[in-house]
Amino acid sequence: MPTSRPPLIRELPLVIALYMAYKFGRRAANGQFEDAFRNAERVWDFQRALRLPSEAWVQDLVLNSETLIRGINVYYATVHFPAIVVFLIWMYWRRPGHYLWVRWVLTWLTGAALVLHLLVPLAPPRLFGTADMIDTGVVYGPAVYDKPEPDSMANQFAAMPSLHVGWAVFIAVALIVATRSRLRWLWLLHPLITILAVVATAHHYWMDGLVACAILAVVLMVLRPPRPARAPAADPAAAGAAAPGAEGQRLGAVREAAPAPPPVEAARPEK
Repeated sequence: MPTSRPPLIRELPLVIALYMAYKFGRRAANGQFEDAFRNAERVWDFQRALRLPSEAWVQDLVLNSETLIRGINVYYATVHFPAIVVFLIWMYWRRPGHYLWVRWVLTWLTGAALVLHLLVPLAPPRLFGTADMIDTGVVYGPAVYDKPEPDSMANQFAAMPSLHVGWAVFIAVALIVATRSRLRWLWLLHPLITILAVVATAHHYWMDGLVACAILAVVLMVLRPPRPARAPAADPAAAGAAAPGAEGQRLGAVREAAPAPPPVEAARPEK
């Protein structure tokens, strides 16, 4: 994989075009109300069969603190997209050897998510009465969505999988791979907080995040991160040719360090 960064005049329009294709692609599945709620029932029943904890239980814990739920609402509403933008810019300027890998992983992850958005429209817990959860954004603010409308640019039924979770996990993975600081493992806090945010705010089910992580794992198995460049191996012939000289210098140094023998007095003739 090349280590030089691609030209910005080409890369910027490409990334914008990919994102807009995703945004308009999501809209194609908008308005599928019946399928979305039918799939929500299936996901809910499947999670109960797996004995996963209820999302409502997580929300109830967070609702004990109004400050906490407001903070989580803000995190959900304001961190997701700016984080991926800052991440891409930083990778482009500071880690050009990893940038193309990052861009391709995000492209395939987001593309696979779009396919599932189209095939599996899903009503989020805040719209699904059986989940018994509230829309924390509407109650406490800030609210991200209005009521679902067929002509809305935001497809609220594009919940499966959760790109909030998928992108957050990949940001942490990529920064851990591309940096060497001992503190780099703290980047894992971002996906952990994101998972808490998407569940506690009733925007996603557990399965939405699990499916996103599964897709990311498959993509990462296919698109491996670039390996650091290795130093060129020494030429054995050159090493062999240099050895006698080095050996001679070593022996010379040993001779210089050895003490000189004491002088021998000449025998005097007898008188």
